[in-house]
Amino acid sequence: MTQTDVSSSAPESRLPIAILGGGSFGTAVANIVAGNGHDTRQWMRDPERAATCMAERENKRYLPGVPLHSDLQITADLEQAVRGCQIVFVAIPSQSFREVVNRAAPMLDPGTMLISLTKGVEHDSFHLMSDILKEEAEGMRVGVLSGPNFAKEIVAGHYTATVIASEDETLCATIQKVLHSETFRVYSSNDVFGVELAGALKNIYAIVTGMAVALGRGQNTTSLLITRALAEMMRFAEAVGADPMTFIGLAGVGDLILTCSSDLSRNYRVGYLVGKGKKLDEAVTEIGQVAEGVNTVRLIKAKADELGVYMPLVSAIHAILFEGTPIPTVIRELMSGAQTFDVAYSAKS
Repeated sequence: MTQTDVSSSAPESRLPIAILGGGSFGTAVANIVAGNGHDTRQWMRDPERAATCMAERENKRYLPGVPLHSDLQITADLEQAVRGCQIVFVAIPSQSFREVVNRAAPMLDPGTMLISLTKGVEHDSFHLMSDILKEEAEGMRVGVLSGPNFAKEIVAGHYTATVIASEDETLCATIQKVLHSETFRVYSSNDVFGVELAGALKNIYAIVTGMAVALGRGQNTTSLLITRALAEMMRFAEAVGADPMTFIGLAGVGDLILTCSSDLSRNYRVGYLVGKGKKLDEAVTEIGQVAEGVNTVRLIKAKADELGVYMPLVSAIHAILFEGTPIPTVIRELMSGAQTFDVAYSAKS
C-alpha cells in the first residue's frame, strides 16, 4: 500500500461534478466541491425535497442550520445532474446503490470518474460499492472515498482528513485537488478493497460500543472494544485478500475510533438505544437514517463463519441483534472466552 497527501492548495480547473444522494455526507461533499469553484450538481431522488433545498439553500433534514453554497445546483433530474460530468460522487445507501448506478450509467461519458462515498456492503451479497460501480458502469474509472468524516463537523470547518483509494493514480490526484481545502485534507491509497472494507466493518463495532455506553461501562471498556475490533478487522481483511496494514490508517483505525466514540454516529446511536432496551427495529426507526452496520453485521458474520475467521465481537453483536440473546449472557461469554495473543502482526520478519 502507498499513501501520499496533497500539500498544494492550487485549484483544479473548473470541472462539471455531480454528487448523487441527498444525505448528510453527500451534501457535505457537494458543499466542499462547490466551494472550490466547480460546476457542482447534487441529485436527490425526491423532487419536492430537491426543490425545497434549492429554494431554501439548506438541507433541513440532514444538515439543519448549514447554509448550502450559493453555486450548488440541486435537482431531482438524474440526467441533468450527470450530463457531461467528468466526476460523479455516489453517496447512496447500500441497499439502493446498484439501482441508482444502473440508472445513471447510460448517461455517463466513457472514462467518467465514479467515486463511492458509501460505507457498506450490498444486501444479500458480499459486493462492496466499488464492485457495483464496475459491474453496472463498465468503462468508467472507479475510486472510493473513506475516512473519519462526520458531515456535521466537515461543514462546521473542523480539521478533517480522508482517503481516496484507486488503482488509478491520476484519479487519486484529481480527487485530492477537487476536495482539498484549508480544513479538509485528502490522502491517497491504492488498496481499494482494504479502504472500502475498513469503512464497512467499522460500522459493526460502533453498535457494540454504543451498547456499552448505554450500560454504563467506562472508558476502559470502550478502549478494550475498539482495540479488539481492530484485531478482528485485520484478521478478516487478511482472510479475504485485503492488506491488513491499510487498517492502521485513516480509513481503518481512524474511522473506527471516530465512529465508536461519538453519538454523531448512526450505528453508535442504534447500539445505544438497543443497550437501553429498545428493539432493533424501534432503534432504527428512531434514528431515522440508514445505519449501515445493521445489515453489515449479518453479511460479515456469514462470511466469517464460511472462512473460519475468529470474530467474537461480530458473533456477539449478531447474537444480540438477530438471535434474541440477552446482553448480559453475551457479555459473560465474551469475558470467559480464550485469551489469545495480543498483537498478531509484527515488523519482525
